Amino acid sequence: MMKVIVIGSGILGASAAYQAAKMGAEVLIIDRQDKGQATDAAAGIICPWLSQRRNQAWYRLAKAGARFYPRLIDELKQEGETETGYAQVGALSIHRDLDKIRKMEERALARKADAPEIGEITRLNDPETQERFPLLAEGYHSVHISGAARVDGRALRDALIRAAQRNGADYVKGDASLTNRSSRVTGATVGSTVYEADQIVVCAGAWAGQLLQPLGIGFNVSYQKAQIMHLLVDESRDTGDWPVIMPPSDQYLLAFDKRKIVIGATHENDIEGYDTRITAGGMQEILNKGLELAPGLANATYQEVRVGFRPFTPGFLPVFGAVPGWEGLIAANGLGASGLTMGPYIGYQLAKLALGMPPDIDLGDYDIRNAID
Repeated sequence: MMKVIVIGSGILGASAAYQAAKMGAEVLIIDRQDKGQATDAAAGIICPWLSQRRNQAWYRLAKAGARFYPRLIDELKQEGETETGYAQVGALSIHRDLDKIRKMEERALARKADAPEIGEITRLNDPETQERFPLLAEGYHSVHISGAARVDGRALRDALIRAAQRNGADYVKGDASLTNRSSRVTGATVGSTVYEADQIVVCAGAWAGQLLQPLGIGFNVSYQKAQIMHLLVDESRDTGDWPVIMPPSDQYLLAFDKRKIVIGATHENDIEGYDTRITAGGMQEILNKGLELAPGLANATYQEVRVGFRPFTPGFLPVFGAVPGWEGLIAANGLGASGLTMGPYIGYQLAKLALGMPPDIDLGDYDIRNAID
């Protein structure tokens, strides 16, 4: 039986571990459970089809990630996992400029040809938009995308890990160090315990450089701090089926079950170290932008702020695959703000690579060497 160690249990590692265990591998997950893991803080919008990013490699991966979700959620339900944090609630891409609304609609219609999972595309006026999300400010028109979804990263990660364990995976909390003989990575140590494996999959996010450095691998990953706020609205609101709100700014609004609204997030660059503090400035930025979009949130109850570090690799494009010069070592990183859209799908590809199966996509677009000095 193939032995696989997955280091890092965010959305990437949890997905890779679940898929590899389901394929019959003997899987061990190792994670330090550091504060600031991106998945632990993230709430994700699964709606890549309206993006204006010109990088087609990014769009192909994001589109494949969105298409993968319904299949994954169905599989997890069959495993008994009903609390995945995922729901296809649709999305409202909002704007006050009607010309921008028209262009959004045209872009969505053009992309539906090769992405039918986008669902129905409907243009909504101001009252119709506010009816779908009653806390919004007046004056916003929108394009509604019925196939869009939202997901709670923490809930999905936990469901994937439970499902992996149900398929035989083990989980160890601890600080992993890679072991090697010559140019082959043979496993990992945690404390005084040595674990050997045929393949090691590194999904360590913002901390990957530290893990790979002792092997002489200069892995180029940077990170951006994000603060994201959770609020509870009054008991008269049934928010479970409210759509995701995608405004023209860098903010967003997501509604979840049990009256929860998530607003965020900050995009903090050039921070010193792994600063997981919740800051007054961060909270002010979130609230200022969030209440401008949805003044109806002014009377909501503050619940918590979560902090995570989005990992980025050069070119702001994910990288994954076998690490050159080393046998038995696979890595993935750089998902940035698209981690919850792409993560489960990339994790599936990592599992296939670890078990010697061909991936479903051309890895040339996401060459791991692009992040290695």
